[in-house]
Amino acid sequence: MEKKERPPVYYSEYLQLDKILNAQQPESAKEGIRADDEMLFIIIHQAYELWFKQILHELDIVRGIFKQPNIHNNTPDIYNSVHRLKRICSIMEVAVLQMGVLETMTPLDFLDFRDLLRPASGFQSIQFKMIEASLGLSYDHRHGKSYYLSQLTPADVERVKKAEHELSLLVLINQWLERMPFVKNKEYWQDHANSSFWLKYRDAYVGSLSPAEQQNLGIFNSIFMEDAAYPEGRAFSADASRNALFIMLYRDHPLLQLPYELLNTLLEIDESLSMWRHRHIHLVQRTIGKRVGTGGSTGAEYLRGAADSHYVFKELAELTSFLLPRHLLPQLPEKLVKDLSYRA
Repeated sequence: MEKKERPPVYYSEYLQLDKILNAQQPESAKEGIRADDEMLFIIIHQAYELWFKQILHELDIVRGIFKQPNIHNNTPDIYNSVHRLKRICSIMEVAVLQMGVLETMTPLDFLDFRDLLRPASGFQSIQFKMIEASLGLSYDHRHGKSYYLSQLTPADVERVKKAEHELSLLVLINQWLERMPFVKNKEYWQDHANSSFWLKYRDAYVGSLSPAEQQNLGIFNSIFMEDAAYPEGRAFSADASRNALFIMLYRDHPLLQLPYELLNTLLEIDESLSMWRHRHIHLVQRTIGKRVGTGGSTGAEYLRGAADSHYVFKELAELTSFLLPRHLLPQLPEKLVKDLSYRA
């Protein structure tokens, strides 16, 4: 069958530049007011929304991978997931640096057009709220949750709620971690449960604690030693937390290197989002001081509250409290060491 010839692709048509480059409509121009920096303000925020779209695209791919009932070790799925999550970190680095371009707009430059924007606000960014929901920020853990949907159209409220009801990356990672067999598989451990490893580990951990760290033992027991499927107040189950810590401890074994990279990259995403939020706080403080936001929020005060509470994977970060140096780690059974190695 003869291959159908495709029409030539033209650069501006492929990128739809007519739409993009004509999408800047300053409010000041409509009012006959000279506000030269409004063009910069619009382009910066349009660029952010394009990057947010790419982040959502990457998250959809990663969540699709983890929705599988099983991810085989011999597939490229974990590498692909790590690769895409690291891309999100790189995008967020650009987002933070891009704030520096916006900071070239002085407070007086912004005042030339600021009042014309009301009640529009970055607080109305649907895509950013969807990113937070897709990662795993629940409604109950949102700062100012009674307010965060109030400025949106009904259609956009539904978009955000739809994102919140889908399986988040946090939930999917929890399910993936729960399936890992290394600590509780009877083939590796002599008793009927995974207690043999954790009893040995607890003994070594207790010996490593300084007098000021003794309160850590109670938290350790509630997560790793008790029978509750979900320790109180935690999003990650006990099994998921045990397996995550096991990955962190024995990350040098070949089969655990990519899982460790995955967990570490999730923490990098939290860190990147935190850096972006704090840079935003400083920008708002130096630009509008103690004024309220154009959307009616408390401005920098609201942003600071969100920055302090919107950590999605904080429970993974907290697991570092329970790490031991390599020379104190319990020795793994020979069969487990073999199964964690590359096979010929």
